Amino acid sequence: MNKNLNITQLPERQPTLRVVTMPADTNSLGGIFGGWIMAQVDIAGSIPAVRRAKGKVSTVAVNAFEFHQPVLVGDVVSFYADVTRVGRTSITVHVDVYAERLRQGEYEAIKVTQADLTFVALDDQGRPRVVPG
Repeated sequence: MNKNLNITQLPERQPTLRVVTMPADTNSLGGIFGGWIMAQVDIAGSIPAVRRAKGKVSTVAVNAFEFHQPVLVGDVVSFYADVTRVGRTSITVHVDVYAERLRQGEYEAIKVTQADLTFVALDDQGRPRVVPG
Protein backbone atom coordinates (compact mmCIF):
# COMPACT_ATOMS: atom_id res chain seq x y z
CA MET A 1 0.00 0.00 0.00
CA ASN A 2 1.15 3.51 -0.79
CA LYS A 3 2.46 5.21 2.37
CA ASN A 4 1.47 8.62 0.95
CA LEU A 5 -2.27 8.15 1.44
CA ASN A 6 -3.24 11.74 0.60
CA ILE A 7 -4.93 12.13 3.96
CA THR A 8 -7.47 14.88 3.81
CA GLN A 9 -10.74 15.99 5.32
CA LEU A 10 -14.20 15.19 4.04
CA PRO A 11 -15.95 17.93 2.08
CA GLU A 12 -18.00 20.35 4.18
CA ARG A 13 -21.35 19.03 2.96
CA GLN A 14 -23.53 15.98 3.20
CA PRO A 15 -22.50 13.02 1.04
CA THR A 16 -24.91 11.73 -1.58
CA LEU A 17 -24.35 8.19 -0.29
CA ARG A 18 -22.45 6.68 2.65
CA VAL A 19 -21.72 2.96 3.10
CA VAL A 20 -19.65 0.80 5.47
CA THR A 21 -17.64 -1.83 3.59
CA MET A 22 -18.10 -5.43 4.64
CA PRO A 23 -16.10 -8.67 4.19
CA ALA A 24 -18.58 -9.85 1.51
CA ASP A 25 -17.44 -6.88 -0.66
CA THR A 26 -13.80 -8.04 -0.91
CA ASN A 27 -11.78 -9.31 -3.84
CA SER A 28 -9.43 -12.32 -3.71
CA LEU A 29 -6.65 -10.18 -2.21
CA GLY A 30 -8.77 -8.93 0.70
CA GLY A 31 -9.39 -5.38 -0.51
CA ILE A 32 -12.78 -4.08 -1.53
CA PHE A 33 -13.65 -5.25 -5.05
CA GLY A 34 -13.40 -2.45 -7.61
CA GLY A 35 -16.68 -3.54 -9.18
CA TRP A 36 -18.45 -2.97 -5.85
CA ILE A 37 -17.06 0.58 -5.74
CA MET A 38 -18.14 1.15 -9.35
CA ALA A 39 -21.68 0.01 -8.53
CA GLN A 40 -21.87 2.38 -5.55
CA VAL A 41 -20.54 5.25 -7.71
CA ASP A 42 -23.28 4.51 -10.27
CA ILE A 43 -25.93 4.61 -7.52
CA ALA A 44 -24.52 7.84 -6.04
CA GLY A 45 -24.29 9.46 -9.47
CA SER A 46 -27.85 8.53 -10.34
CA ILE A 47 -29.29 10.40 -7.34
CA PRO A 48 -28.54 13.97 -8.54
CA ALA A 49 -29.23 12.87 -12.13
CA VAL A 50 -32.75 11.67 -11.19
CA ARG A 51 -33.37 14.89 -9.27
CA ARG A 52 -32.20 17.05 -12.19
CA ALA A 53 -34.13 14.98 -14.77
CA LYS A 54 -37.22 14.93 -12.53
CA GLY A 55 -37.67 11.27 -13.40
CA LYS A 56 -36.01 8.08 -14.59
CA VAL A 57 -32.45 7.98 -15.88
CA SER A 58 -30.12 5.30 -17.15
CA THR A 59 -26.34 5.23 -17.20
CA VAL A 60 -25.12 5.55 -20.79
CA ALA A 61 -21.39 6.15 -20.28
CA VAL A 62 -18.63 6.00 -17.76
CA ASN A 63 -16.47 8.84 -19.08
CA ALA A 64 -13.66 8.52 -16.53
CA PHE A 65 -12.94 6.35 -13.51
CA GLU A 66 -9.81 6.63 -11.39
CA PHE A 67 -8.88 4.48 -8.41
CA HIS A 68 -6.36 6.41 -6.27
CA GLN A 69 -6.13 4.22 -3.16
CA PRO A 70 -7.49 0.84 -2.05
CA VAL A 71 -10.63 0.63 0.06
CA LEU A 72 -10.49 -1.70 3.05
CA VAL A 73 -13.03 -3.72 5.01
CA GLY A 74 -14.59 -1.52 7.69
CA ASP A 75 -13.96 1.76 5.87
CA VAL A 76 -16.84 4.23 5.92
CA VAL A 77 -17.05 5.22 2.25
CA SER A 78 -18.65 8.56 1.34
CA PHE A 79 -19.72 9.46 -2.19
CA TYR A 80 -20.14 13.11 -3.19
CA ALA A 81 -21.96 13.55 -6.51
CA ASP A 82 -22.57 16.76 -8.47
CA VAL A 83 -24.14 17.49 -11.84
CA THR A 84 -21.44 19.01 -14.05
CA ARG A 85 -23.23 19.24 -17.39
CA VAL A 86 -26.78 19.07 -18.71
CA GLY A 87 -27.43 18.34 -22.37
CA ARG A 88 -30.69 17.99 -24.24
CA THR A 89 -31.37 14.46 -22.94
CA SER A 90 -28.23 13.77 -20.92
CA ILE A 91 -26.80 14.67 -17.53
CA THR A 92 -23.13 14.29 -16.62
CA VAL A 93 -22.26 13.76 -12.96
CA HIS A 94 -18.88 13.88 -11.19
CA VAL A 95 -18.45 11.64 -8.13
CA ASP A 96 -15.65 11.94 -5.54
CA VAL A 97 -15.20 9.03 -3.17
CA TYR A 98 -13.55 9.18 0.26
CA ALA A 99 -12.79 6.40 2.73
CA GLU A 100 -12.77 7.15 6.45
CA ARG A 101 -10.42 4.72 8.13
CA LEU A 102 -9.75 4.18 11.82
CA ARG A 103 -6.01 4.38 12.57
CA GLN A 104 -4.51 4.60 16.04
CA GLY A 105 -7.88 5.54 17.53
CA GLU A 106 -8.55 8.37 15.05
CA TYR A 107 -10.47 8.47 11.80
CA GLU A 108 -8.65 9.77 8.76
CA ALA A 109 -10.22 10.54 5.40
CA ILE A 110 -8.57 9.47 2.16
CA LYS A 111 -9.75 10.31 -1.35
CA VAL A 112 -9.87 6.89 -2.97
CA THR A 113 -11.75 7.27 -6.26
CA GLN A 114 -13.25 9.78 -8.65
CA ALA A 115 -15.46 9.26 -11.67
CA ASP A 116 -17.52 11.00 -14.32
CA LEU A 117 -20.68 9.33 -15.60
CA THR A 118 -23.31 10.32 -18.13
CA PHE A 119 -26.97 9.46 -17.66
CA VAL A 120 -29.83 9.83 -20.12
CA ALA A 121 -33.31 10.94 -19.03
CA LEU A 122 -35.98 8.35 -19.91
CA ASP A 123 -39.71 8.54 -20.55
CA ASP A 124 -42.21 5.90 -19.35
CA GLN A 125 -41.42 3.73 -22.39
CA GLY A 126 -37.68 3.81 -21.68
CA ARG A 127 -36.86 6.18 -24.54
CA PRO A 128 -34.67 9.28 -24.18
CA ARG A 129 -36.56 12.44 -23.28
CA VAL A 130 -35.64 16.10 -22.95
CA VAL A 131 -34.24 17.11 -19.55
CA PRO A 132 -36.52 19.82 -18.09
CA GLY A 133 -35.09 23.36 -18.07
